[in-house]
Amino acid sequence: MTVTLEDVRQAAKVIAGQVENTPCQRSRTLSQLTGAEVYLKFENLQFTASFKERGALNKLTSLSPEERKRGVIAMSAGNHAQGVAYHARRLGIPATIVMPQGTPFVKIKYTKDHGARVVIDGATLAEASNRAREIASAEGLVFVHPYDDDRIIAGQGTIALEMLEKFPELDALVIPVGGGGLIAGCAVAAKGIKPSIQIYGAEATLFPAMHNILHGNSEAIGGQTIAEGIAVRNVGERCIPIVQKLVDEIVLVPEQTIERAIALLLNVEKTVVEGAGAAGLAALLVKPELFRGKKVGLVLCGGNIDPRLLSNVILRELSREGRILNFAVEIEDRPGILARIATLVGEAGGNIIEVNHNRMLTHVPAKVAELRISAEARDQAHADEILAAIRGAGFKLRLMATAEG
Repeated sequence: MTVTLEDVRQAAKVIAGQVENTPCQRSRTLSQLTGAEVYLKFENLQFTASFKERGALNKLTSLSPEERKRGVIAMSAGNHAQGVAYHARRLGIPATIVMPQGTPFVKIKYTKDHGARVVIDGATLAEASNRAREIASAEGLVFVHPYDDDRIIAGQGTIALEMLEKFPELDALVIPVGGGGLIAGCAVAAKGIKPSIQIYGAEATLFPAMHNILHGNSEAIGGQTIAEGIAVRNVGERCIPIVQKLVDEIVLVPEQTIERAIALLLNVEKTVVEGAGAAGLAALLVKPELFRGKKVGLVLCGGNIDPRLLSNVILRELSREGRILNFAVEIEDRPGILARIATLVGEAGGNIIEVNHNRMLTHVPAKVAELRISAEARDQAHADEILAAIRGAGFKLRLMATAEG
């Protein structure tokens, strides 16, 4: 392994006072929900809303005066971009960031706001990386890799130092896994301080790159994931031996569970995280038997989620919980029927959000129309009561969305 506990401790000295020592606290509600004692490290409260500042600053401060003058370049889907851009501007270093197509608008905007030149190129991080290296070669810029760099890895490991300093009794850490820099750095630090601690990774099911390496698998990699911050096809070469030696297991987390974790953290902890930031909690929800009874530290690694996507996640989760139901009712197209349906919903305690009255359906008789209704309920049992009331009144009803979305 090329990174040591001493490297992480040195990184902590370098970034002290320039990067937040973010809060770390026990969550009573999430502990009750998961069966583990859950401790949250709020890296989403960094200035750029991500842990990436740590490694970026540790790397940038290591550059020579000549390298600083020439400038740096990085490829990133957003959080590394902001970390590099923000601290490069603080240090007076010109920064260029290559971001893949499909990067959330909010991350592009914030990166530009930090003073970086942004180039949008490549369908994937790998393609963006190739473009960044081309520009680096042509313009003589220093390439700042988001995870496959010893100083980056050491910088990210400072998170584990802070967690164990506050809660030395932790039995396990659960770390989101993309390229591997965060889990590698935290594993080096945590195992160096407390060899008995267990280290678990949380990786999106659609992007099982590190899981494939550890288990010798060849599962397909790719797809539309809400956790774009860890949607990585090629993990860091420097990270692999560290993960192989120090990480106990990589837990794969499906999209629906990541969405649920985002909604839980918003509802329970009143904190906003992006998909990657919720991956650790998702791992506890997927495999509670691994963590039951243990003191488990979760890293909420980022909070840069597009507001429109967050809104969609909230609505989808409300639908899964039965708190928003979408259904269609066939009715006779005559006065008073719409009012009758509204009355049935209201008498059952539901609240209508939206109604669409469609008379143009060609597969039913001309005197029949369809009402498409969105309504609020307290929970799934209450939603079932509302639907039963409408059916009980003799109306033909069909659900437009299931609990699986």
